[in-house]
Amino acid sequence: MSKIHTDLKKIDPITVQVVLGSLENVAVEMGHKLARMSYSSIIRESEDFGCALVDVRGQQLCESSHSTPLQSGPIPGYIKGIREIMEDRNDTFNQGDVIMHNSPYHGASHGPDVGFCIPVFYKDELIGFSVTTAHHLDIGSSTPGSCGIVDAVDAYAEGLQFKAIKVYDQGVKNRYVWDILEDNIRAPKLVVGDMEAQIAAARIGAQRYIEIIEKYGLDTVQAASEELMNYSEKMMRDAIKKLPDGEYTAEGFLDGYLDSDDPAKKDLRINVTVKVDGSDLTVDLTGTSPQVTDKPINMPLLGTVDIAIYLTLRSILLDSTVYGNFPQNSGLIRPIKIVAPKGTLCNPIFPAPTIARFNSGNAVADTLMKALAQVVPHQVSAGVGNLQVVAFSGQSNENYWVYMDIMEGSYGGRYGKDGMDAVDTLYANTRNNPIEDIESHYPLRVNRYELRDNDSAPGKWRGGIGSIREVSFLADGSFSVEADGHKYAPWGFEDGQDGYVGSLSIRDNETNELVQLPSKLPNRHAQSGSTIQLVGPCGGGYGNPLEREPEKVLSDYLDGFITREKALVEYGVTITDSEEIDYEKTNELRKV
Repeated sequence: MSKIHTDLKKIDPITVQVVLGSLENVAVEMGHKLARMSYSSIIRESEDFGCALVDVRGQQLCESSHSTPLQSGPIPGYIKGIREIMEDRNDTFNQGDVIMHNSPYHGASHGPDVGFCIPVFYKDELIGFSVTTAHHLDIGSSTPGSCGIVDAVDAYAEGLQFKAIKVYDQGVKNRYVWDILEDNIRAPKLVVGDMEAQIAAARIGAQRYIEIIEKYGLDTVQAASEELMNYSEKMMRDAIKKLPDGEYTAEGFLDGYLDSDDPAKKDLRINVTVKVDGSDLTVDLTGTSPQVTDKPINMPLLGTVDIAIYLTLRSILLDSTVYGNFPQNSGLIRPIKIVAPKGTLCNPIFPAPTIARFNSGNAVADTLMKALAQVVPHQVSAGVGNLQVVAFSGQSNENYWVYMDIMEGSYGGRYGKDGMDAVDTLYANTRNNPIEDIESHYPLRVNRYELRDNDSAPGKWRGGIGSIREVSFLADGSFSVEADGHKYAPWGFEDGQDGYVGSLSIRDNETNELVQLPSKLPNRHAQSGSTIQLVGPCGGGYGNPLEREPEKVLSDYLDGFITREKALVEYGVTITDSEEIDYEKTNELRKV
């Protein structure tokens, strides 16, 4: 069994930084090797994975810097859930164990994000855990793929559930678990290959962690880790202290299921109240809509909601351009409390389904930012354009092919800067998958991939622009989609105008016309030649459009971001037939 060293020795700042660098390098190496060893593009190209070392108390020591926050951030929650389950089973950690876990009601972000945990022992003492998480392309759910399962009626319909399962027990492979995996997962070679890559990366992390302890000593590493936790906590507390005490509330809305006849399944409210009291900060989600019991738009509190909140607060209050590089560890969350009433979207009750929680969590982060805008207006962006996640699939002989595509969103305008165009937002942070990779591996063709024309939200700093992608099937297949922001446009800020909603449609093979589809679409058959079009939302504008520099308005017009008419009506800028600014008329218009 492990013991916690409470009497930590004093340690000098230089040693602390040396240990920090060593720990961070371990996480970076884990992430790099996991990406290189993986089979699927969602891990290899999009980097939808996480790697971290966690101490024996469940505190995260470091995380892979090029992975997504929605994968690395929940890792302490994975450990917490694993320990709870093992205690209930009267089970113990042993050397050589590898534990698989994906329960969203025990810390995991959602079912497809499978974690592999290796307990790390030093001189027969449990000192921590090396963990990798990654999104898998199929998890045995009711329809192909691991996203777009928007019609799952409960947690059991979302796929296989792994609750602290030892796939290696004291070094011995549990072949029967692996047989179950291969028998119940579509594209098993791909998925199991990715899982084995995760285990290999976690073993590298465990080995490197022990090497650090052997080099510096267990007492030194533990003392340095605690010092780093305290430092991160102090940084966050100092940032919170700068905020005026009080309560700041904002609300946002999710599309939900726009094609549903049930009003409880659409137009869903996210309510956020930020309470500042000295160096303590509470995020209260009271007032958020009740859970949708039979649709998977609900969010696990631990693993999704908490990460959306922590990431937003860390990004806004501890901007890296001001604070530089600082330790990414559990000390950052010590001053933060989350209140989420049971039975709501943000804290559902098992077995309410949660697999399609991605857009919902992004809306929580966006609404939290809206609340913070009341006290730190220069540190936020206007409303963010949400993302769309698509599962493409089909069969070749007796085998399935499955591809997952994360269609990027856009940021709102920021103080002093325009919104970022066509980029993954908030806690997503995954990379774009190259067209060449898609077309070389799957019977798909990307016909069109570009920024939207003339859809930039007006502001002193314009909103970011969403993208348009059209994808054709070269063979019969199917697709499913989870998206949001097709009804509620991203919010404008400080007199900036709201952004533009996204859309999903399929092109009719006979008429060539686009047929609109809802933002959440369960698995749908597509014939060879069928084309789907995805249009990403555009972020909100920031500041009064009449204060935007005329030269930037002209540049937007020349780039196709706005029309000449929009330049005149929304920005008060007159552009001549020779595509130059008429400053005299512009000045007259802007005096009104």
